[in-house]
Amino acid sequence: MCGIVGIFDTQGNRDIDREALRRMNESQHHRGPDEGELYLEKALGMGHRRLSVIDVATGQQPFLNAARDVALVFNGEIYNYRILRDELIALGHVFRTKSDTEVVMNAWLTWGEDCVRHLRGMFAFGVWDRRKQTLFLARDHVGVKPMFYSLLPSGLFVFGSELKSIMTFPELSRKLNPRAVEDYFAYGYVPEPNTIFHNAYKLSPGHSILLKVGDRAVQPKRWWDLSFNVAPARPEADVEAELIDRVREAVKSQMESEVPLGAFLSGGVDSSAVVAMMAGARDGSVSEGVTTCSIGFDDPEFDETQYAMQVAQRYRTHHHAQIVDKDDYGLIDTLAHLYDEPFADSSAIPTYRVCQLARRHVTVALSGDGGDENFAGYRRYRFAMAEHSVRSKVPEAIRKPLFGTLGSLYPKADWAPRVFRAKTTFEAIARDLVEGYFHGVSRLTDRQRNQLFSDGFKSDLQGYRAIDVMREHAAQAPTDDPLSLIQYLDFKTWLPGDILTKVDRASMAHSLEVRVPLLDHEFCEYAATLPPSLKLRGGEGKYILKKSLEPHLPHDIMYRSKKGFSIPLAAWLRGPLRAAVRDAVLGARLVDTGIFNRRYLEKLVAEHHAGTADHSVALWSLMMFDAFLRVSAGT
Repeated sequence: MCGIVGIFDTQGNRDIDREALRRMNESQHHRGPDEGELYLEKALGMGHRRLSVIDVATGQQPFLNAARDVALVFNGEIYNYRILRDELIALGHVFRTKSDTEVVMNAWLTWGEDCVRHLRGMFAFGVWDRRKQTLFLARDHVGVKPMFYSLLPSGLFVFGSELKSIMTFPELSRKLNPRAVEDYFAYGYVPEPNTIFHNAYKLSPGHSILLKVGDRAVQPKRWWDLSFNVAPARPEADVEAELIDRVREAVKSQMESEVPLGAFLSGGVDSSAVVAMMAGARDGSVSEGVTTCSIGFDDPEFDETQYAMQVAQRYRTHHHAQIVDKDDYGLIDTLAHLYDEPFADSSAIPTYRVCQLARRHVTVALSGDGGDENFAGYRRYRFAMAEHSVRSKVPEAIRKPLFGTLGSLYPKADWAPRVFRAKTTFEAIARDLVEGYFHGVSRLTDRQRNQLFSDGFKSDLQGYRAIDVMREHAAQAPTDDPLSLIQYLDFKTWLPGDILTKVDRASMAHSLEVRVPLLDHEFCEYAATLPPSLKLRGGEGKYILKKSLEPHLPHDIMYRSKKGFSIPLAAWLRGPLRAAVRDAVLGARLVDTGIFNRRYLEKLVAEHHAGTADHSVALWSLMMFDAFLRVSAGT
């Protein structure tokens, strides 16, 4: 796992500033502490920070072909590289190394832009082909590995693995993008392809960019998408057998490493499934047992280490658990530096800690991320389908005015469990499926954001609303099924914008490579063919996955209530962070942006501290925005 950077002169005639390239590369030293190299020629500079995992001895980058007219920087792992290597040798290629980097190089030389369609793995790479005077960038299918880019006013095109690398250029504006601010307070992150800054972008998952000398047009092109073409019905027993085989194969395909390899083990279904399959791949040998790592809290309400221990004992793993103080809130500035943009998922804190723990024992860790998205495991899927069931039974002409009126009249009860929040339910039913789902996942609702923002900032938005992100994806969704549609929306927004971003930055902060077998694109494509009724049945998410795992995992691991990787946020903000909340939310830094309505900020703080309302999500989002302004935006 690595960090990559590059500078490309679209005019094709300028020398690249070596010092500027070095600054870019060193800004993400943490991504690859083992080696760091630069390559420059006329109009092109590339840099690479390396974390050595495969072909430790000879996998250095930037990598040049034998003729030295093609250069590559690559971040990721190609899991089918041995198969591709044999195929490319049969086509006449001679290999100098055993690395997957050289496989990507020769894939480009053979198939050009279509090389990405042959790759199975997690990757982001840039390849400069002097023969064609082109620069090609690509990002993997689901967005495990990141890629940021910008076309500067000078005509230089810059790219890197983290936003901080391209922000080393003073020429790149630090002006905030109002739409990205609106998106952040709705989603808790800035969805692809935007970043928080004007003229800085993320390359979306499954997309590529081809730039040619003399042409300044930057036009991302989609080369992969997830399709939900449901396969013909089969006996459930047959589906269970095939599914477990596919889980086992996906896990085994990602276990190759020349450095110590282990797994995260939260005690949930997905990470436990990965560990079970890893143990099976190693034949249960104690001497070759899987290394597993868990984080727990000193508050029983948030601690799940007992469940992780059950799985660790069953598969005789070399288990490492660490109990952290539930008041582990000292990472706010660290997180702001890591994420470069505002990021409001508070589970970034325990994610950072489990990566820190894992790196003491391994260099590569497998994660269970992706199971919920593939098999409808989140509670919000259950809520959304229950709302849709009611919605579909009431004609729209009656539904919208009836439930809209009930929603406006019913008292607000944010303090109650969601199932009892009738106001929220009525409002969701009054909307269509996409509006209802957006309403359900929003950190701050439309009404809250309307109160949060100043009149001047709302004018800057020019009518833009964060739901437009989901609307655009829904218009391109390859399915009419309601459950599949919201899964598709999560694959386009939540998964790359929150989950994969969180794990990438937290793991790279500790120079740890994290692999996600349940997000192998072939496995995702298979899961998408399964009928929705096998994913969510009778209120049970991940129905078929759990059934297939019953011989491999304890019953209470799979069928207990899910806690998630959460922290006691509301209590923090009323207790040890009480003063910090007031200083951040009511301080000059936020007010001076002109974005916020100060009276509403005061209301949020006062009601939360008085205990009359739970505004922890809104206040944490504001605190992380303030930390971003202070640490990353330099204001």
